[in-house]
Amino acid sequence: MPLAYPLRAPARRPALPETVVLAAVSLLLLAAAAGPLPALGVVALTAAAGSALAGTRLSRLAADPHRPVLQDGDTRAAARRRAARPRRVAALLDAAVVAAGLTAAVLPLTGPPHRPVVAVTGLVVAAVLFAAGLTALTGRAGAPIRLRRLADAAGPGAGLALAGWLLLPRNAAAAPARLGAAVAIGALVVAALAALTGPRRSGGTARCRSGAALTLTGLVLLATLTAGDLPDRAGLLAVPPLVSGMLLTAAGARRALRPEPAPPPRPTVVWPRAVVPAAAVVAATAWWLGSGLAPDPVAVLLALAAVPPLVLRELLRPGRRPFVPEPATTPNDDSRPSAPTGGGGPASAHRPVRTGDRGALLRALAALRDVPPPSGALLLVELHAPAGGSAEHLTAAGVVDEVARRTRAVLGPGDLVADVTGAGFAVATDVGPVLAYALGTRLVAALNQPYQVPGAVLRPQVSIGLAETGGTDPQDVLRQAELARRRAVQLGRDRVEWYDAYLEEQLVRRLDLERELPGAVARGELDLVFQPVLGLADRHPVGAEALLRWRSPVLGTVLPAELLPVAEDLDVLGELGCWVLERACRHLATWSGSGRELWMAINVGVRELTGPDFVPRTAAVLDAYGLAPERLVIEVTEPAVAAELPTVVARLAGLRSLGVRTALDDFRAEHASLAQLRRLPIDLLKVGPQLVDRTADRPLIDVVVSVGERLGLEIVVEELESEEQVEAARLAGCRYGQGFALARPATAERVEAYFEEFPFASR
Repeated sequence: MPLAYPLRAPARRPALPETVVLAAVSLLLLAAAAGPLPALGVVALTAAAGSALAGTRLSRLAADPHRPVLQDGDTRAAARRRAARPRRVAALLDAAVVAAGLTAAVLPLTGPPHRPVVAVTGLVVAAVLFAAGLTALTGRAGAPIRLRRLADAAGPGAGLALAGWLLLPRNAAAAPARLGAAVAIGALVVAALAALTGPRRSGGTARCRSGAALTLTGLVLLATLTAGDLPDRAGLLAVPPLVSGMLLTAAGARRALRPEPAPPPRPTVVWPRAVVPAAAVVAATAWWLGSGLAPDPVAVLLALAAVPPLVLRELLRPGRRPFVPEPATTPNDDSRPSAPTGGGGPASAHRPVRTGDRGALLRALAALRDVPPPSGALLLVELHAPAGGSAEHLTAAGVVDEVARRTRAVLGPGDLVADVTGAGFAVATDVGPVLAYALGTRLVAALNQPYQVPGAVLRPQVSIGLAETGGTDPQDVLRQAELARRRAVQLGRDRVEWYDAYLEEQLVRRLDLERELPGAVARGELDLVFQPVLGLADRHPVGAEALLRWRSPVLGTVLPAELLPVAEDLDVLGELGCWVLERACRHLATWSGSGRELWMAINVGVRELTGPDFVPRTAAVLDAYGLAPERLVIEVTEPAVAAELPTVVARLAGLRSLGVRTALDDFRAEHASLAQLRRLPIDLLKVGPQLVDRTADRPLIDVVVSVGERLGLEIVVEELESEEQVEAARLAGCRYGQGFALARPATAERVEAYFEEFPFASR
């Protein structure tokens, strides 16, 4: 399945004017709350500042010329209308922001009896302009989508309206005005939550919606808190949503109307939509009852108002969505009785499942995305032939029919099945992610059971990738499920793997490495650092280990743990190994010219070591730099040698015949490792600090040291991070040590300067 990965844009820094305005607003609010400044004057000043900056931003967008561009089937008039749309949107939002700012700015100039009228008038004008601007920006949704959105928003909105009714001061306004303000605040906060938690929450349209909701919330608070006998300081509560909403509207409009790449959709964040209203209701009710007030009829009605939306949501629940057609039989379902399987009884074996092609799958995913709240999941299922089998067995007619029968026995009537690969299929389901995961595990259990094929019994493996629809674009859902399926394959198959953002980051990072690594040697991007090895008795250096670093100008510094697996897959490990051997020996020759008898240790992989040219190539490099062979130490990792033990033994013996010393790295000190140790022609044994830790099994390190003495091996303890570990290694009888507690890795020049601090260095 071809996948496309978007380029990652650099993060945008916050603009300086917005930062300055927000800081000034915060200082003015603190000063007004403390008393030195008049509250309504601060409300007017802060709103004017926010409106002026946001209005300037939007005016520039409205004045920005957009040249008409003809598209296929376009007329010039249609192109002109499309080009004029951004200017029209910016002008409407600009007018709304200016109306909100003027409303707050004129309040100090108005007598107390007329302030509510001014505030409500400004609220209505701003609301109409915001509605017109947002409609021009986003268009109008279809009637089913609007109905679903209304049902989803009505319940939380009723809860927030109840919280507003309980928290708004009773003497702020008359009961009808107070109720209207509470309902308006509930609706606006729900709208802001929907925009800030939706799949496009980082896009410009979502920011415009949330900015408009916050601005109108500030105006509602201003109209309510200035209507009664409350002190003027109460109006300060309207400033944060008012100013931040205006600035957010301008920022969102810039992102939505300028030709910038839209951010990719992300899964909907559902929990704030449920937690925020519930927490507000609990806090408001606790405050109300704590004040000794009894529930009034309005509060009871608002609480009951949350019930009808719940019923409506149930009627519109995902199982009844438009994408799920009436049950229909598949082409392979000829109404013949099917034998029951372990995955379900006879009834489930006859259960009809809707099938379709890739286009039907995309339409199903689009329906799951467009009917809020977005839910459902996509499962990508792939069958793998077992060892000794072939892919042709999986596509045989009998196996395909049996796979279809077992799948129908597991799936529900609303699930859609579509073919996407030769040996796999996709399932779109409208259940939640937890139930979708359970569905995936049932599919694995049903599909990896044996199949009868001519002359054999086939037991395939199954890998399933699961991705939530979450309001995401259908193609993105497919890509995410494919990434999760790949992860299931990597982890051993016969499993279900979830998609998460970290998984995608890993894959994108891997693709970047694969793209940049070829040619890194020729471009001079490889580097070596060196970590000294010290004698534990006198703390003098005896050698150093060469550690590879890739200084990529694109990816930064890449360490061997990430670099080497990619190099092996790209078949450039030999090229890297040749470079490391040559460069390490060059530095060793430089150090030897100063009269220091030091060794240089180089890590090699089993694949490189077992190559037929490794031993003669090593001899040629030593001869080219005039180095004594015993000055070079070739390290191989112990867990990797078992698979090709005879060849590894032969290559190590060939190196020792040259005089090169050999070492076994990452020795695990297990029974099998100790038995294998006697077969390997090595000189040094490198163990981890866990063997000499005070809490470790003391006899085990004693056994390792004893075996090393009998075999003539010298023990090196690596990764020593503390003085306690260094002392424990010395007391255990280990001769050499390496780690941050002794010396950190450094460049060749720094390590050479470090060596010069010692009068001499010996083997």
